[in-house]
Amino acid sequence: MTSRALFRREQLFLIAGPCQLEDDALNLRVAESLARLADVVPGGIIFKGSFDKANRSNPGAARGLGLDAGLAALARVREATGLPVLTDVHEAAQCAAAAQVCDVLQIPAFLCRQTDLLEAAGATGKAVNVKKGQWMHPEGMGGAVAKVRATSPHTEAAHVAVTERGTFFGYGDLVVDMRTFARMREACACPVIFDGTHAVQQPGRGVGGSSGGLRAFVPTLTYAACAAGADGLFLETHPDPDHAPSDGPNMLPLHELG
Repeated sequence: MTSRALFRREQLFLIAGPCQLEDDALNLRVAESLARLADVVPGGIIFKGSFDKANRSNPGAARGLGLDAGLAALARVREATGLPVLTDVHEAAQCAAAAQVCDVLQIPAFLCRQTDLLEAAGATGKAVNVKKGQWMHPEGMGGAVAKVRATSPHTEAAHVAVTERGTFFGYGDLVVDMRTFARMREACACPVIFDGTHAVQQPGRGVGGSSGGLRAFVPTLTYAACAAGADGLFLETHPDPDHAPSDGPNMLPLHELG
């Protein structure tokens, strides 16, 4: 599947995988489970895994494999399963290297206004998924998409997507406004994805000030987002979320993903 066809409005697609890449045994276990679900996901499945979690809450928290080892791990997932692969990029200098392996480059929510990063991701010619910052209104994402398109060799809407995870509320939860999908689609003229796992994240409310989460509400919010018109889904998953190196409280257990 080429990058041009990864984000399709007419068929629901899924981005899924562990929060951060681990060893091959874990990465491939998740990816092979995803590949077995391909027949029930009409728009296709993209494996995601981060080589670096650069915005961890606490110093010393596990950040991942690093750029070189992480991209090598993603290449092995791609070769073993045939699934397209996605990873986050945090700096403009990482984009070219990531594009050598990945089908999709993802811009983290906290970096969704970083012009150099957005333009560098677009210039690779790969599909780009921009996650909406928790402080931004839906129409504000139009500028982020325009920055990607300004340098991308592609013009079709299916080459860029934006992802909603909710907005900050006063007591440490994220709240998803279901009007966002229609508003952001109109403002950005591209497919809109719902991040059902980060939407239940509770920043700073986990052990030792790490992020907490209420994964029991992932299905409720995900079904609601589909009813509200989301074009694709983003769901982080892990065989043993309670012992994952990051984002365990909001990841779906792998056996529940199907």
